[in-house]
Amino acid sequence: MNYKNKLVRFPANRVWRSYTGGKILDQIQQKAEPEDTHFPEDWIGSTTQAVNPDRKDIVEGISTAVVGDETIGFDELIALDPSYFLGAEHTKAFDLNPMLLVKFLDSSIRLHFQAHPTAEFAREHLNSNHGKAEGYYILDVREGTDPYVYVGFQHPPSRDEFKEMIETQNIGAMEACFEKVPVKPGDCLYIPGGSPHAIGEGILMVEIMEPSDWAVRFEFTKAGYTMPVEARFMKRDLDFCMDVFDFTELSVPEAIKKFQQPARLERQYSENAFQEILIDESVTDKFRVKRSTIKGCIDKVEQDFYIGIVVNGECRIQIGEETLDLKKFDRFFCPAGVDVVTISTDSSVEILECYPPKIK
Repeated sequence: MNYKNKLVRFPANRVWRSYTGGKILDQIQQKAEPEDTHFPEDWIGSTTQAVNPDRKDIVEGISTAVVGDETIGFDELIALDPSYFLGAEHTKAFDLNPMLLVKFLDSSIRLHFQAHPTAEFAREHLNSNHGKAEGYYILDVREGTDPYVYVGFQHPPSRDEFKEMIETQNIGAMEACFEKVPVKPGDCLYIPGGSPHAIGEGILMVEIMEPSDWAVRFEFTKAGYTMPVEARFMKRDLDFCMDVFDFTELSVPEAIKKFQQPARLERQYSENAFQEILIDESVTDKFRVKRSTIKGCIDKVEQDFYIGIVVNGECRIQIGEETLDLKKFDRFFCPAGVDVVTISTDSSVEILECYPPKIK
């Protein structure tokens, strides 16, 4: 397979979830009758299999990769030449694991209240090297929506009170533990493990996370679907999961300060092109997120692989003798072994760039 000096592209990779959404993702795919269903996510550059207890016989979540005119599983592609695709240092540290999972998430309803374990909790109690820290990049909101997330407890309950809320499924009492934290397109948030949260309705976003599907879902029923018992508490019980939650009190301004990540200039490509840091090792050692804004033409050189998503505008990307035209919401993978990428645009383009952890 001829994969050197080529951009890896990703077709749609829709994944079943217990909440509903996906109408905008249908529109992006140019489906004849877009609708909200139980396929509200599109997993991008994924080597992670989705965990859906009611769909145990269905393998879903792992991305298909398109290289030139050829198609192959993304995990299979990486295995052909790990040092080229992921980099020699990354492969030495993490083997074939890209160490991140990227998704489009398109919510038509508020998502389940949930929290994810930290990597430390996962190593100690779940026999896993990954928790599920998350980054959110807000792309758009549906018309008529007042976009928000619930994150962190603004009115924390005691452990006993919270356990009773979960056991009785007192959703009103759960909601009273939170206040809405407003978000808007272009915002970036980092949600560490342990933070209770729920994404509000009507939000289209890119979600960047550790490559796992660990979740403590303490709201059981959504969109007419009730999660089976084994899907609620990571196949454990509620008492086990109570240690996952961070009960720290955070006002809305404190939550904004803690979770929102302001853009910081990292480098100036040219007079009309620059790259900003959104999430880096000063925030987390789990993954990195940057954003490049480009007018004109630049030569882009990176030491690491990254998953790129065109979040505004359109552009041409040239690697070697290959040139690809990319439009809004197109996504791609740039291997670590690529020396230089030439990006040009007739107007302007914004590209979200999702990187693995920085090798220490």
